[in-house]
Amino acid sequence: MRIVVLSDTHAPRFWKRCPLAVAEHLGTADVILHAGDVCVASVLEELSAYAPVHAVIGNNDGPDVAAWGATETVEVELAGLRVGMIHDAGPKEGRLARLSRRFPKADLVVFGHSHIPLQAVEGNFRIFNPGSPTDKRRQPHRTLGLLEIDSGHLARADIVILP
Repeated sequence: MRIVVLSDTHAPRFWKRCPLAVAEHLGTADVILHAGDVCVASVLEELSAYAPVHAVIGNNDGPDVAAWGATETVEVELAGLRVGMIHDAGPKEGRLARLSRRFPKADLVVFGHSHIPLQAVEGNFRIFNPGSPTDKRRQPHRTLGLLEIDSGHLARADIVILP
């Protein structure tokens, strides 16, 4: 299973429509995860044309995002891998342990908010922030995440730099 992971698209300020570099990855996605701050539900509708979308509400999301179906947290099993998702994972100090406690059944927790791409692993538990494909803030690049799951195992977890 191939998963595209997005966060912090911040439409319509930064996302007028799906950037071509993002669309190229979405075209091969089996599932899309959005870790919040889409800001308007039309982004989720646009993404849904590519693949099923699971989304959480970010601190900048309007009521239409909740009406679309985004929730504060998501817990879903994808091809046998247990995935949790939240927008704001809190301060970096203690983040792995905090997210492990918040999602005790998860193998992987996806989050956003900081716009800083990151992944960290402790034992069989991984956290993953794809950064932002549109609003890089102080980061050198715009980014998204690509995950591949094979038989319940994370075979690939990449941060992809976008042009």
